[in-house]
Amino acid sequence: MRFLSRRLIHAVLVLFGVSILTFLFTSLAPGDYFDEMRLNPQIAPETVVALRAQYQLDRPLPVRYARWLNSVVHGDLGYSFSYNSPVGPLLWVRARNTLFLTVTATLLSWGLALPLGVWSAERLGGLPDSLISWMMAGLMAVPDLALALGLLLFAARSGWFPTGGLASLGFESLSPINELRDLTLHMFLPVAVLVLTALPLLVRHVRAAMAGVLHAPFLRAAQGHGIPRRRLLYRYALPAAANPLISLFGFSIGALLSGSLLVEVVMSWPGIGPLLVEAILSRDLYVVVGGVLLSTLFLVVGNFVADVFLYWADPRIRAGPVAK
Repeated sequence: MRFLSRRLIHAVLVLFGVSILTFLFTSLAPGDYFDEMRLNPQIAPETVVALRAQYQLDRPLPVRYARWLNSVVHGDLGYSFSYNSPVGPLLWVRARNTLFLTVTATLLSWGLALPLGVWSAERLGGLPDSLISWMMAGLMAVPDLALALGLLLFAARSGWFPTGGLASLGFESLSPINELRDLTLHMFLPVAVLVLTALPLLVRHVRAAMAGVLHAPFLRAAQGHGIPRRRLLYRYALPAAANPLISLFGFSIGALLSGSLLVEVVMSWPGIGPLLVEAILSRDLYVVVGGVLLSTLFLVVGNFVADVFLYWADPRIRAGPVAK
């Protein structure tokens, strides 16, 4: 387990480094949450000083970081000035919604990219390959924000899909089937934006990886034994091309996660994105640090899962370096 242990240590170091830099840059930014109170003549300066002392903003930066680390160990992630509560419970609810959105978009995008990429590589240079390539190039040229606003405008004009939120009013009183339908309708637009923005890159990589192995000698030999074409593609060719795709899987999770934060803000999805933007605008220090750290944790976990899959799929990694 030396390979996975190294990856785990690397993940912990990345989280530690991100926490230090985020805490440092956020703390050194000009102004803080209590600046607007100083401009209010109805609030005495002594009250502002007392509040800063209560939240320990008057302490040196290393002391504040050490106390914040202690709160991370206890699951609090600091204290929110705006909500007057620990940051952890605020983030866990939003993180569940963000994770639900990102995982769904990841599964759907890969579920579409694999057959499209394999089909395009099998017909390399033909009309189907050209059509798929042009479609993916067109999707890649559309900015994420423009695509999200376009779908939002379509939903508002057509009335077919809700334009925000996670569920409708009275969701708790619906039957299980209607609850699932309502949740699906609310998820459709943000998931569609994430899938359409991720699909071009994934299809191109699957196509390139498959095109590199389709003419390998072992596939020609398997074809000579009369193995059906579909089984040849998915049972033999796709596993042989899997290594770069597994590495891409970890990268795609990070790309979809960063894209989901923008989509959540535009489409009013109650995830980490709107909470993070609100915290940045109000200078709610510990919510910003906690949100960035939690987003980094999702990215690190995604890359760690990709490393586990790569370790399982490639026997050369399990064998380790050969001594000379």
